[in-house]
Amino acid sequence: MRTAANVAIVLAIAAAIEFLPGGGTVARTVVAVLEVGFVAGIAYFVARLYREHRVALYSLGDRNRALLYGASAVGLVTIAARTRMEQTGFGEFLWFVLIGLVACTLFAVYRFSRSY
Repeated sequence: MRTAANVAIVLAIAAAIEFLPGGGTVARTVVAVLEVGFVAGIAYFVARLYREHRVALYSLGDRNRALLYGASAVGLVTIAARTRMEQTGFGEFLWFVLIGLVACTLFAVYRFSRSY
């Protein structure tokens, strides 16, 4: 019975968003707030990881640390631009090339970090 009540609540919210005036605007606002919260959570997690592994990052040396940060930045921008890059064949090819280069660079930095 509880599952049926939960389904009814979800259907009522969906109907309110669909049929009430301004429901779509409210739904987009709620989604935007959730996205900002999700990104803030990821940023907090990354900052926490950086603080915990600061010594290991500095032990990589300047060259490998620059490769790590550069590959991370290129990967982030490439993933953010995915939908726009998929609009053309060359853009999609370039997306796969960039993601491949990012993966190879991150793997090379990982191998260096594990060598003695």
